[in-house]
Amino acid sequence: MTGKTIHDMKPGDGAEFTKTVSESDVYGFAGITGDFNPAHIDEEYAKGTFFKKRIAHGILSAGFISTVLGTRLPGAGAVYMKQELSFLAPVYIGDTITARVEVMEVHVEKNRVTLKTTCTNQDGRVVLDGTALMSPRKS
Repeated sequence: MTGKTIHDMKPGDGAEFTKTVSESDVYGFAGITGDFNPAHIDEEYAKGTFFKKRIAHGILSAGFISTVLGTRLPGAGAVYMKQELSFLAPVYIGDTITARVEVMEVHVEKNRVTLKTTCTNQDGRVVLDGTALMSPRKS
């Protein structure tokens, strides 16, 4: 797996990753991070929340963005430097999430690239929106 250099990218370039969020994803993420908020793992509790059923951890969706950045664009060898996120809608177990990144700006002199980052569900609803700053591999 080889990542792109600063010279391989231009504004408008994009890449995606799609995954259906499973119950085991949510439990696994809770176990790894220690975030056992009952909104994620307790169906009875979740029925009494604003969402009416369990939701996936917001940062789990953000992890899908990391997948795109680390494996597709810019890809292997890039360093993730900054991420700004807005969580716009819940992600439920069974939702299919597509993480997309798109090059917004290329800063050749600093070896940095700014990317728009979004996650949408199977209905096309944006559930997460933000920007990332990456330092692509040197050569």
